[in-house]
Amino acid sequence: MMRSGFQDASSRAHLYRQGARSRHIFDLRTPEQRRKFSHVKRFMERLAGDMKFRFALSENVDAPRAVTQRYGIEVDPMEVLPLWHGDYLKYRFKAESAPWPPAMMWDEYMGEMLRYRDILREQGEMSMINPRFHAWRDRQIRRCADELGGSAHSITHPVIAFELSDGCTVGCWFCGLSADRFQGYYDYSKEHAELWRGVVGVASEVFGSAAGTGFCYWATDPMDNPHYDRFLLDYYQITGALPQTTTAAPLKDEALTRRVLGLFNLYGTTPNRFSVLSTKHLDQIHMAFSPEELVGVELILQGKGGPTAKAFTGRARKEKLTVALPEGYPTTIACVSGFLVNMPQGRIQLVTPVPGSERWPLGYRIVAQRLFRTRDEFREGVQSIMDQHMLDSPAPHLPIRFRRDLQYEAGNGYFVLRSRSSEHRVLDDVAPISVGDLIARGNCTASELVMRVTTDGTRMLAVADLLDQLYAAGVIEEDLDDRFAWQTSDGMEGHIEAV
Repeated sequence: MMRSGFQDASSRAHLYRQGARSRHIFDLRTPEQRRKFSHVKRFMERLAGDMKFRFALSENVDAPRAVTQRYGIEVDPMEVLPLWHGDYLKYRFKAESAPWPPAMMWDEYMGEMLRYRDILREQGEMSMINPRFHAWRDRQIRRCADELGGSAHSITHPVIAFELSDGCTVGCWFCGLSADRFQGYYDYSKEHAELWRGVVGVASEVFGSAAGTGFCYWATDPMDNPHYDRFLLDYYQITGALPQTTTAAPLKDEALTRRVLGLFNLYGTTPNRFSVLSTKHLDQIHMAFSPEELVGVELILQGKGGPTAKAFTGRARKEKLTVALPEGYPTTIACVSGFLVNMPQGRIQLVTPVPGSERWPLGYRIVAQRLFRTRDEFREGVQSIMDQHMLDSPAPHLPIRFRRDLQYEAGNGYFVLRSRSSEHRVLDDVAPISVGDLIARGNCTASELVMRVTTDGTRMLAVADLLDQLYAAGVIEEDLDDRFAWQTSDGMEGHIEAV
């Protein structure tokens, strides 16, 4: 049996954990395997994003090689039957697909990408260098698993993201972040470059290796900044990690795109992504870049009718307000549980993913906000936000209640909390009065609750410990501040108060 060129899982995991300088899975293949894979990848991109291609295959089942030759794809479709032919789809992801090594190569790659995503989430671990941030992020991960259901597993929770422009020139109809119109980019001037390096340096000091999860876009397209690659190189030189790039405009400045791909070839570990807006856009990208050049680029097929589901946030939310969404449908494209930094505005926000709603129509909650003009002000802003919001226990002076999406049910000596995707059964026998009932009513602070249900020091410690456990599990509501919420009737307009 032919092998497809992947190392065993333990070796891969070891390599990925060596830090940002370790190479991605593509470099674990021989040059011939890499070239072969690049053409299988292009075949799959055509299969998913081009209806005419799919139709041509179905019309030439007995001699499909002519179809791929017309598209310049060096793959005989007969080599990858389990990937496209109905009679063979049952063999996908099974040992029975061994007679088709290129198909096995693709399926192993898909599995690798899923495992790599989990490793990226683990890269945000900060238990030693910043335990408070680590605990806060862990709570958000647990909460998202409850609130977001099946789509939560795709979120890696990077600890920081940067915007190097104001607004976006692309204007995708489905933009989950409702990016504003383009207002300009953050120039790589001497002054700006010095501040940028200072800010990234602070991030590296405060977050340690977790700063390697950072990236340099949000409600922006990175290719709107003609100096984007210079910012990336600075980031790599300071943190040892090259930020991943996602763009819907890879053809806007082809030279810039090639410089970014060149940086990935030298230093990158996380594959870049192109958002493909239509079949015509796919044609143009395939014409501009060879399969080998895009081997480290994931094409996200975003065209209407394409395979990529649009999150029910931002502009897509406005377009589909009356549509009933199936279970597991993505409700946010936000991924950061950490700091969102806008360099043109000098703004820091602490954010975390939430389901899109009228309160949070963009699919992320803004916990706090600060402004900065210097490296020191950036450090002070980050530190003050952590001091105020990354607490070890529920804030004693704030109302304590269960998350608003949870259903509470009292039992005899226990209570149950039901979310969209899970159920929590909690013992409630540490005090003569039900702790669960008091939290469910939501009309007292944490310190008041402890005083109500305890009569001696031993019980007080037991109740406080229960509250800490509920807090760490992410079932206590932390969204108690209305200053940054967009509370409007259509969920698309509002204001954010500066602090």
